[in-house]
Amino acid sequence: MPDRLTPPLELLQLLPEAVVQTDALWTITYVNPAWHKLTGHSVEEALGRSLLDFVHPDDTGTLRSGMPVFRLRVANAGYRWMRLKLQPKTDDAERVISRQGVLIEIVEITEQVLVEVRQRFLRLLETIDGVVWEAERGVGNTFLSPQVERLFGFTVEEWRADPGFWRSRVHPDDLEEALVIDNAAYNATHSYAYEMSYRLITKSGKVVWVRDLCRVDVDKDRPNRMIGLMIDVTRQKHTELELVQSDNRYALATRGSNDGIWDWDLHTDVLHVSQRFHEIVGLSGAGGLHDDGWHFLQQLIDPDDHERVQAAYRRHLSGDRPNFSVDFRARHGSGRLVWLNWRGVAHFEAGVAVRMAGSLSDLAERGSSYDALTNLPGRPLFRDRLEHAVALHRDHASQAADAPARADNTFAVLLLDLNQFKTINDTLGHHVGDQLLQQVARRLESCVRAVDLVARMSGDEFNVLLESVDHAGAIERARQMAIALAAPYQLGAHSVTCGASIGVVSSQAGFATTDDYLRAADAAMYRAKSHSLGVCVFSEEGARGKGAL
Repeated sequence: MPDRLTPPLELLQLLPEAVVQTDALWTITYVNPAWHKLTGHSVEEALGRSLLDFVHPDDTGTLRSGMPVFRLRVANAGYRWMRLKLQPKTDDAERVISRQGVLIEIVEITEQVLVEVRQRFLRLLETIDGVVWEAERGVGNTFLSPQVERLFGFTVEEWRADPGFWRSRVHPDDLEEALVIDNAAYNATHSYAYEMSYRLITKSGKVVWVRDLCRVDVDKDRPNRMIGLMIDVTRQKHTELELVQSDNRYALATRGSNDGIWDWDLHTDVLHVSQRFHEIVGLSGAGGLHDDGWHFLQQLIDPDDHERVQAAYRRHLSGDRPNFSVDFRARHGSGRLVWLNWRGVAHFEAGVAVRMAGSLSDLAERGSSYDALTNLPGRPLFRDRLEHAVALHRDHASQAADAPARADNTFAVLLLDLNQFKTINDTLGHHVGDQLLQQVARRLESCVRAVDLVARMSGDEFNVLLESVDHAGAIERARQMAIALAAPYQLGAHSVTCGASIGVVSSQAGFATTDDYLRAADAAMYRAKSHSLGVCVFSEEGARGKGAL
């Protein structure tokens, strides 16, 4: 200590309040004699030591963060509540080089209550997974919670020592936008709250995403003060980016497949559909969000297919099928009926379906599922419908083994083969043969009900699925078809006759699979053709002819 004190230092020596000065890292560089009177520690004992050595271990973090109230250890080894509001001294670059302030013991009851409130507040801060901060222009962070070291690697002292520290750590690509928001807060003329997200470079060099929530307090008698919370949202950001990339890849794939995409929240009944979905059903101008998902779908599905569509996804929701796929007729926006395939899978939570998602396809654009020549469904669609009918019949049989079959779950499969088609096709040409197939398709459709299905399987072979029909009704319907197909056809300048051989198998046969019914219908048709029977009904004893029609 110099022999002659300068007047200011002499004045500090005479003050009754304890004056404390530290460097940027809390090392005590000066205390006046009042320090000894207040704390019992000598001046020599304090100089060169960290101020934190005298602070209660539970309070060192909050003091470093900028909270001026703490417990200080006195010479008798006890602790007393103190207040020390340290003012920073900075260099030309505005970096903190020292701090100084007056140490005051808290003795008033009101002050003690305030201390307890602040302690509860600090304990609450420790539960927050983020950095709580307070800042003023020209000062930088006046408060910074200790979580900054765990989340970003910097000590509180490193961060608070430089008013420009935060700006130096924001990622260069995000800095310009972040500074616009930050400067607007410093220069605001009214109090408000803001939120921004940016990348921050940690002490280790790792880049993390930060969500910064802040409130700006404006007081005309002091600089604007900002209080905020910084949260590390890196994991969420990466998840969002992965979802965007996944969505982009999925969107590209679905555009390539020409399918419509849908996502259905079963709790809220909100249905999201893609633009392509609307295009398929002829509603190109509609929005992609439907608050009443099932009602929207019901309006699209032909009423005769409602029950079958519902049964398909109910079997999936009950766990009977790992996914669902169902073909149905829909009313296009132009007024025409179109055949569509609706498929998807449900997401379950605790055994309950909460969400479904999948795709919608126009079967007319899928050659294997739709026959462009006759405008009839193809083999895949027919098999899907038959599979549904078989499952419905089997489920009813297992639930009521002794009960008689109900009309709404009985069915019959018909397989038709044209008798003179090859001769007509070879002698009159393929274009005439194509016209004949088209007229056969229309005659078959005129013989069935809306609930039934006519499909072209291959060449001159057709299948018919009769639903909600008993054994006798199926035979009668087959007889009507045979008569209708036997009438002459006018094909341009040519009038031709082309009958059909029809095999019939009804659900009373009790087969287990779709293939079993198709094989039985094929066997009955073969017998009808080889014996010129017209219609032949399959039976376990063998196909019995019902007579030529």
